[in-house]
Amino acid sequence: MRAPLSWLREYVDLPAGETGRDVQAKLIAAGLEVERVEQLGSDITGPLVVGKVATIEELEGFRKPIRFCTVDVGQANGTGEPQEIVCGARNFTAGDKVVVALPGAVLPGDFAIAERKTYGKVSRGMICSGDELGMGDDGTHGIIVLSPEHEVGTDAIELLQLVDEVLDIAVTPDRGYCLSLRGIAREAATAYGLPLRDPALLDVPAPNSYGHPVTVADPSGCDRFTARTVTGIDPEARSPIWLQRRLQKAGMRPVSLTVDITNYVMLELGQPLHAYDRSRLDGAIGVRRAEPGEKLTTLDGTKRVLDAEDLVITDQRGPIGLAGIMGGADTEIADHGAAQGSTEVVIEAAHFDPVAIARAARRHKLSSEASRRFERGVDPQATSAAAQRAVDLLVLLAGGTAEAGVTEVVAPSGPRTIPMRADHPDRVAGVEYGRETVVRRLQEVGCDVYGQDELIVTVPSWRPDLTDPNDLAEEVIRLEGYAALPATLPKPPAGRGLTHRQRLHRRTGRALAGAGYTEVLNYPFIGDWALDHLGLEADDARRSTVRLANPLSEAEPALRTTLLPGLFAALRRNDSRGEHDLALFETGLVFLPTGEETNPVRLPVDRRPTDEEVAGLNAALPRQPRHAAVVLAGAAERDGWWGKGRPATWAEAIEAARTVAREAGVELIVRQDQQAPFHPGRCAALFVATGGEEVRVGGAGELHPRVVKAFGLPERTCAMEIDLDVLERAGTGAVQAPKVSAFPVATQDVALVVDASVAARDVEAALRAGAGELLESLRLFDVFTGAQLGAGKKSLAYALRFRAADRTLTADEASAAREAAVQAAVERTGAVLRGA
Repeated sequence: MRAPLSWLREYVDLPAGETGRDVQAKLIAAGLEVERVEQLGSDITGPLVVGKVATIEELEGFRKPIRFCTVDVGQANGTGEPQEIVCGARNFTAGDKVVVALPGAVLPGDFAIAERKTYGKVSRGMICSGDELGMGDDGTHGIIVLSPEHEVGTDAIELLQLVDEVLDIAVTPDRGYCLSLRGIAREAATAYGLPLRDPALLDVPAPNSYGHPVTVADPSGCDRFTARTVTGIDPEARSPIWLQRRLQKAGMRPVSLTVDITNYVMLELGQPLHAYDRSRLDGAIGVRRAEPGEKLTTLDGTKRVLDAEDLVITDQRGPIGLAGIMGGADTEIADHGAAQGSTEVVIEAAHFDPVAIARAARRHKLSSEASRRFERGVDPQATSAAAQRAVDLLVLLAGGTAEAGVTEVVAPSGPRTIPMRADHPDRVAGVEYGRETVVRRLQEVGCDVYGQDELIVTVPSWRPDLTDPNDLAEEVIRLEGYAALPATLPKPPAGRGLTHRQRLHRRTGRALAGAGYTEVLNYPFIGDWALDHLGLEADDARRSTVRLANPLSEAEPALRTTLLPGLFAALRRNDSRGEHDLALFETGLVFLPTGEETNPVRLPVDRRPTDEEVAGLNAALPRQPRHAAVVLAGAAERDGWWGKGRPATWAEAIEAARTVAREAGVELIVRQDQQAPFHPGRCAALFVATGGEEVRVGGAGELHPRVVKAFGLPERTCAMEIDLDVLERAGTGAVQAPKVSAFPVATQDVALVVDASVAARDVEAALRAGAGELLESLRLFDVFTGAQLGAGKKSLAYALRFRAADRTLTADEASAAREAAVQAAVERTGAVLRGA
């Protein structure tokens, strides 16, 4: 909301020496977000005067139309002679009053005006447009043509109100009343301790039966509707300069007198208005919900299909406006300044349900100045005053006549009251304000306060955000000043550190980063399209998602059940920017509904929730395990002078899983598998042993080519995802430091021939069991297949390291342990010692 300081002073007698920055500081201290103060006209110096075009000579022989004009500027040029000016604009004629910058003037952008020879003539000044004076968009983009009543030689800087300060305020959703000069003036008056001249305090005639007929079929959607009629409007009347300039300073473009008046009143009082050409209305105005499939062409020229939840304004033909958002083209006010302009106008001032307006605006992707105000809450008591203000301006500026009829449809409603202890703000802020201060501050906000220790506070109609005692406490605290609140440090109980889950999360991130992965953070949202691209089956648990009631994007309306789509998007984005060797990881929550969630409970705001209430809230939440995931593409090791590099493969993805498992103190079990989104021949299922059984914790491998194509990833991209919570439960909770022995190691190699279907892990388990406690480690260092082994056979070569904790092993002890290991492998897996 842009608030010109000159306009603000109309309602509050601010000290004469107060600048815009002074007012900004006061409003910020009161809790408003004043982002900046714009200095209008600070870079303009005169002479800038009103002139009258005396003659116009068309210059020939140039590529574009050029005119040589003489302009009467009175005594402003010191001679009284007409000023000779060359101008290329064509939207003015002889006899028009224009704005002239004389030599010596400086316009915005440090544009100095001087005499100069151009197009064979000497130009002594410039005839100015609004853009050249920094006035904003006036809708014409041409020379400013003034009304005839302005005298020649008048100072145009003052006439056009070019010098001003404008407060640019970011209005938060709970302070919709500050989307008006009335609301901002109220805050300024309170901040300075000055009285407010409320522009809504007008004499309004009582409702009667002579006004334009109105029927409201949905009182819950529209609880107040006021209609007033003005006739005899001069169709050629234009908005005066002061009205146009206030609109421009507030960031709005002047359109026509009637539309400008409705916009002006909206900015002044915060009540959106709509004006109908009465000659285009067919019968009574109605308010109802739309019929499914009804259509309406709005003022922006778009034909819209209406929803059954939309509130619409109607006449006997059907919808003529989308209530609270935008009017229809069929009843649009014809432009003033033309003989066929509208001469009879019906003014609508209504109060609509904020939720209905907000949903309709999003449904139709149509945000307007009116909808911004309605969805934040508009003062329902201001409709009559806003309609009266618009009528008064139409009578004053357009020569109209206000009809005696006043239509007002009101749904019965009582004042809103909030009970609150007088010391509640004290207990919230930790400051002793006292009852008198609390009552005074609430009255400054506009509340009526009764009672002593137990207060009954009647909330003003323009503050729909005040609903609880804490809201009232916040008003007292902000007006007394946040700077007055004591700064105290919290005192956490001693002995509390990170949980096991938090420590594992941190260790996992450090381990993956140390292994060469780069961490990324993605939004926790997902769409059905991503699950389709992953190739998940219809009954896959990852397809069961939690839908958001108010998603940021229609493409991703649910909470993620897997980290992989977000990582794929990050990989694709970096690959498209020339980074082709990538290893990314993410740790974060996924959201898995169980179907047993309860309805959420609403927690109180005036006390700490009980354990039962917190438990009820948790019962409404889906299961939220923490996962870790990686994605790799390109080279795992690059080519260089040291030798040839190698590409990242599924083996790196599995090793990343082992890295994570080691941080949890868990030995990972890897088995061949077939599961989306991985390649069926290069997919591993990840398990851990816990509670006497194997529990699946994730999967790793090379992505299926269809998945790679669907997500636009590099060929042979690999990935891994693992459940950190299951690892934590299965782990020891601590990582054991390696033991360093003073005794030498004995290394024995063994090559075993087994069927191709035998898993290397099974052979490894047999060797470990047979070798006994002397075996320190074993490593598979070679896999060989060939015709000499026979069809369906493979050779697995292992390096076995033996060591005793208390002595140096003899060759016989090491050989015996090796033979025992081989014997176990033969018995369990049918292995044959190669070369035997």
